[in-house]
Amino acid sequence: MSVRVRLFAGLRERAGWSQREIEVAVIPPVSGGAFLLSDEPLSLDRAIGEVRSDAAGAIATFTGTTRKESRGRAVSYLDYEAYEGMAEDVMAEIASELQSRYDLCAVAIHHRVGRVEIGDTSVVIAVSAPHRQDALAACKDAIDTLKQQVPLWKKEVYEGGEEWIGRGS
Repeated sequence: MSVRVRLFAGLRERAGWSQREIEVAVIPPVSGGAFLLSDEPLSLDRAIGEVRSDAAGAIATFTGTTRKESRGRAVSYLDYEAYEGMAEDVMAEIASELQSRYDLCAVAIHHRVGRVEIGDTSVVIAVSAPHRQDALAACKDAIDTLKQQVPLWKKEVYEGGEEWIGRGS
C-alpha cells in the first residue's frame, strides 16, 4: 500500500518538503467525538454545549490565548500545524484516559490551526462531572497532557524572526 509521509513545522522546513509517497503497511488512526481542529475562531460556548449534561454538577473550562510576549521576545502572532486525523485521535485517547481516572460526564477539546493573532483563543477545553473536584482536576490534566502528546506544532513569529516551539520542532 502507498502511504503519504507528512512532515510538519521545523522538520518540514529543514527537510525542504512536506509530503512524499512511500510503500508500507499501516493502520490509520480514527478520529471523532467532541474533538476539533479548526482554522476558524473557537467558541467556549460550543465546547460547553458539547459537555453539558443533566448528570453534571460542574463544568470546568480552560481557554488558552495568544500572549504578546514569550521568552523575552515580542510575539507578532502564532502559526499552528497539526496532523489532523492523528491529533483528533490523540485528543479522544486523552479524554478516554481522563474518564478512567475521574468521575466525568464528558470532555471536549478544541484547538486552532493556522495563524492565531495576539489575544485570540488557541485552545478550549471543557469537562463536565458530577462534582467540581473531578471536573477541575481533569481539566488541568487535559491541557497538560494535550501539550505533551497531541501532534501539534506552534511557530512563534517575532519582530525580526520566528521559532518552532514544542516537541518535534
